[in-house]
Amino acid sequence: MNTSVQPTMPYKGNDRLLFGIIMGVVAFWLFAQTTLNIAPDMSRDLGMDANTMNVAVSITSLFSGIFIVVLGGLADRVGRLKITRIGFYLSIAGSVLVAITPPGALAAPVMLTGRALQGLSAACIMPASLALVKAFWDGAERQRAISMWSIGSWGGSGLCSLLGGLMSQNFGWRSIFWVAAAVSLLGLWMMRGAPESKAETKGAYKFDLPGVLAFMVAMVALQVLVTQGNKLGWTSPAALGLLVVTVVFGWLFARIEEKASNAFFDFSLFKNATYTGATISNFLVNGAAGTLIVSLQLVQLGGGMNAQQAGFLTLGYAIAIIAFIRVGEKLLQRFGPRKPMIWGCLITGLAILLVSPSHLLLSDYKTLAVIGYTLFGVGLAFYATPSTDAALSNLPAAQTGSGSGIYKMASSLGAAFGVAISAAIFTALSGDNSSVNWLDGVITFAGRQDNLAVREAAMVALGFNVLMVAMAIVSIMLTVPKGTKAQA
Repeated sequence: MNTSVQPTMPYKGNDRLLFGIIMGVVAFWLFAQTTLNIAPDMSRDLGMDANTMNVAVSITSLFSGIFIVVLGGLADRVGRLKITRIGFYLSIAGSVLVAITPPGALAAPVMLTGRALQGLSAACIMPASLALVKAFWDGAERQRAISMWSIGSWGGSGLCSLLGGLMSQNFGWRSIFWVAAAVSLLGLWMMRGAPESKAETKGAYKFDLPGVLAFMVAMVALQVLVTQGNKLGWTSPAALGLLVVTVVFGWLFARIEEKASNAFFDFSLFKNATYTGATISNFLVNGAAGTLIVSLQLVQLGGGMNAQQAGFLTLGYAIAIIAFIRVGEKLLQRFGPRKPMIWGCLITGLAILLVSPSHLLLSDYKTLAVIGYTLFGVGLAFYATPSTDAALSNLPAAQTGSGSGIYKMASSLGAAFGVAISAAIFTALSGDNSSVNWLDGVITFAGRQDNLAVREAAMVALGFNVLMVAMAIVSIMLTVPKGTKAQA
């Protein structure tokens, strides 16, 4: 009698699981990030000042960026599905907290706690779900799954401003976060029945507490410095102290990770040039998310538009990024990642330039903004799948979660610091009518003259975003080899 045991067939991902995962991504990018547009409405309703609201906007991406590598590595050990589900529960809790935030003294602590939980949910879902994509899909099917995942992520970021404006104007901003909780519940239901996925590892797991703490202190100090520097005074003892803390703990983090056998941040992954280029450029391209908060606040604070009207300007962005995501996939298959990544960045940079001329009349600016946002979506769509596939394809199987975590950390921290720095520049300069008067005589501002500080501040802040994209192009050219073909 033949008693040999037949090998178990590996589990193959299906669309129900894929779309369940995407619900978690959508809950973050489509709903949690609506604050980029509705921040003025939330601030007025809750009685929060602009600096505190800027922190509330960026803290979600900050918490995601701080913990995403830790939780990605933990997912490899304890189970990628388990960590993804924990992320869904955190998303529900954070969304409900934001939805019930009361005005007055409790507004800031409740809002910031809810936003932090939303960031932690993204830190769980983003790397663990990408690791599931690599584990359960292969070859062309994986590239399709990545494209669909990217539609949820990048497409959600494209739709968030429009959706936020529509819902805030018609149902109140709190309704957005109730819907986010419902979407997370739907995602949990759709993921039922999928098997657990873990990396094959040896030895007991030992948490890298010193490395995580050093990284947290450095990132939080830097974030507080960026968001509160104008309020504290850039040369004040407090600001200089935060700068010292950032540098010291950043150096300490690098030293700890270099020597630790259980380092949560594996610098050896950057020996692969393609992974390095994908990750660095991902940080910089996501830094251009500051374009949204600046340009949308420009037309609201400087042009008198409401959140819904401002959100409609981004309709082309939402449509283009969803329509062209799979074009990026086809470009990847034909040319490899380098060319479509560069093309995407060039189009994105052109888009930001088109939304930068705040010296125009509002009617002319709105026309350019519609064109610019549409190109913004095309550029990001070209970049998204090639960059994500380049990162995933160059990861060892046992480090898929942690490596995906580092890649997505670049997204989150890039967005956090890009939004924070852009908002800080805009808030600082728009509050002082003489702060950027050096633009007088260089550029003639048409129309109203009582909003010059806002318009000039926006032009400077948007220039910072153009710089981020230019740096992304340079990083790709220096790191991603020519002619690299997409790997199965």
